[in-house]
Amino acid sequence: MKVSLNWLKQYVDVKESKDEVSDILTNIGLEVEGMEIYETIKGSLAGLVIGEVLTCQKHPGADKLSVTTVNVGGDEHLQIVCGAPNAPKAVGKKVVVATVGTLLYTPEGESFKIKKGKIRGEASLGMICAEDEIGLGTSHDGIIIIEDEKAVVGMPAAQYFSKQVIRDVVYEIGLTPNRSDATGHLGTAFDLAAALKTNYKDQGTFTQPDNSKFTIDNNNLAIKVAVENTAACPRYSGVCIEGVTIKDSPVWMQNHLRAIGIEPKNNVVDITNYVLHELGQPLHAFDYDQITDQSVVVKNLADKTKFTTLDEVERELSSEDLMICDGQGNGMCIAGVFGGIQSGVTDKTVNIFLESAFFNAISIRRSSMRHLLRTDAATRFEKGVDPNGTLYALKRAALLIQEYAGGKIASEVIDLYPTPVERAQVNVRFEKVTDLIGADIPKEDIKKILGYLDMNILEETADALTVDIPTNKVDVTRDADVIEEILRIYGYNKVETPTTVSSVLSFAPSPNPFKVKNLIADLLTSSGFNEMMATSMTRSEYYKKYLPQDENSLVYVNNTSNQHLDLMRPSMLFSGLESIVHNQNRQNQDLKLYEFGKTYFKKVIDGDGNRDYFEQQHITLFLTGQKHPENWHNPKGGKVSFYTLKAYVEHIMTRLGILPSSVQCSPINDEVFTYGLKYHRGKQNIVQFGRLDGNIALGMGIKQEVFYADFDFDTILQVLKKHKMKYQPMSKYPAVRRDLALVLDKAVGYNEILGIAVKTGGKQLQATNLFDVYENEEHVGPGKKSCSVSFIFQDANKTLKDKDIDKVMSKLITTYEKKLNALIRK
Repeated sequence: MKVSLNWLKQYVDVKESKDEVSDILTNIGLEVEGMEIYETIKGSLAGLVIGEVLTCQKHPGADKLSVTTVNVGGDEHLQIVCGAPNAPKAVGKKVVVATVGTLLYTPEGESFKIKKGKIRGEASLGMICAEDEIGLGTSHDGIIIIEDEKAVVGMPAAQYFSKQVIRDVVYEIGLTPNRSDATGHLGTAFDLAAALKTNYKDQGTFTQPDNSKFTIDNNNLAIKVAVENTAACPRYSGVCIEGVTIKDSPVWMQNHLRAIGIEPKNNVVDITNYVLHELGQPLHAFDYDQITDQSVVVKNLADKTKFTTLDEVERELSSEDLMICDGQGNGMCIAGVFGGIQSGVTDKTVNIFLESAFFNAISIRRSSMRHLLRTDAATRFEKGVDPNGTLYALKRAALLIQEYAGGKIASEVIDLYPTPVERAQVNVRFEKVTDLIGADIPKEDIKKILGYLDMNILEETADALTVDIPTNKVDVTRDADVIEEILRIYGYNKVETPTTVSSVLSFAPSPNPFKVKNLIADLLTSSGFNEMMATSMTRSEYYKKYLPQDENSLVYVNNTSNQHLDLMRPSMLFSGLESIVHNQNRQNQDLKLYEFGKTYFKKVIDGDGNRDYFEQQHITLFLTGQKHPENWHNPKGGKVSFYTLKAYVEHIMTRLGILPSSVQCSPINDEVFTYGLKYHRGKQNIVQFGRLDGNIALGMGIKQEVFYADFDFDTILQVLKKHKMKYQPMSKYPAVRRDLALVLDKAVGYNEILGIAVKTGGKQLQATNLFDVYENEEHVGPGKKSCSVSFIFQDANKTLKDKDIDKVMSKLITTYEKKLNALIRK
């Protein structure tokens, strides 16, 4: 929610700086997430002053230029070269001067600084300005000449043009769902005033708009109103106004609306928006003459009724949608959410029916979500507006319409409120206030704060108070809620930190997921990877185009803020690809990324086919582009490959103590990878990795190879539970290397060679490495390849002899010949 400081100052006196106000708002539960400056004129005419032209002579070196002497109120007069054709007429007149150092802005928002200089040999110490050069208009016919006596030499231009130069501070407040009382500027100002009165002496005077001048002029416009669904609409108020003139709203109102991001339309619409953001009460202005039978009925229409909204979209209604209808049952508006195409005010509107209602929060939320309409009105109704504030807002808007659109109040005020909402009563014990806050707040201070918050003390004893709660605070229902209100205004920072700290013993799980993640993150970051964090929501279209899934397993979400992100991700793949696309669009082609995250799915949990929701933890790696930056020693850098990724995958596994040789390795055959491998223990996948299918990469707009690894973090934790770290000293005896060249079928993989070595080599075999692969049909035969493999032997207790090693090598050769049909090259 955006809040204007200038707007707040209409209701509460604030002397603090914009940063101090930001801190106060945050401390009372209205967290300021951002702050920006709104200016009607870029730069707000800073550095510009009112000057007087004393002399004007023709430039000796240019026919179209003049050399002027200007008094700007300083000790010395300024010589300024001016090219305006009306410069000679300005002698003895006031002008607007940009002094040296002033920043001016082009209509496109680009800035340039006024500097000392020479123009055709003549010194120029400033600039006499035209309207368009400083944002006061569009004319460039000549410099601004001021004949107003109120313009004083040396006066800042911003002061003279104060009605045109508005500068405001706009706070972005992260309004929590429970703060229904602060959905408008008045509610925010009310809270701010309470905090100022409590913590800042002689400050916080609060003033709210006066509706006492509201009177009914006549009864010329008859209107009938009926509410058929009082559960969804507990209160409905309205009034008719005749003879309005649709035109622009006043400039001050337009500035307030623009400051918070609302583009003005016309006076009536702007007033309803203004009151919405002032009081937090949505309003709707109907064209009275377009209401059939001059009758308004609040009811539900039949399921699948067609209705066209203001955005010219035809929507299919649900029987649960509350509608504002005319006398013939035609929908005019989705109540509290969005108007119909015929319901709004137009340039031809003369008479209006102004609506101010209290709708059920749940009903509005469901309709808003159902139709993906997240309007300002709906967001306030679903938080819960004040049921006892509809008439105040109605009269406030009606008076503003009378003032700025003309017209007369032409009907009695309609107010259908069969079951008034009463102020709740809560008993609060002083002892509990101290226990929950942790500070002994004086009773008098507590009572003052309650008074500032419009919580009337109904009964008081030595131990407790009974207070009533304003109906705009829908979340305050218990004593703990009242105590929270007291603490907000009293100040969290005034509660002293205790000198003692209490703690309890807790036991971390083993293995500790947090520590395991940090271990992997440190390893990858030190290897040149960057961590990425993506949202858990993704586009369902990805899984229709590139990676079809069982629809029954997908978890869809109704995301009204971004309709494209409609699925909880069943795979981490597309999050990483989106990040690659984002980086490559910014010329970052060489990427090493990793992400910790979750995937989401549904699966059958019983024999009746019922499904439940589940989530799974993953770690993903993405590689694309060059291994290393280009340099003189390696101009091309070298592209990443499957084996680059494989090395990182095995590095992670080894660091965790999961040796690749201790798990199974199988090729992958699915739609994600062109080729790849997976390490697993039986049916439990530890990781699968490989070259991403080119069609998926191209479909996402990536024109280079992408290598992708997906670790199942839940499986890793299960494997580590059974894993025991053992200390083993380094052997002081030398290691011995032996090599074998095996001629094998091309289909034989290194994992088969390694598997036999692990099973046959015994404890003395410490390492096995494939260091060369040679393919040549003439030398090794068709369909064959030669694999050169090294074997490292070492014993912890003795120096190995040749006969010991020969015995193992002989056994290895026999096994390779028998199981892999290998031919030993000599």
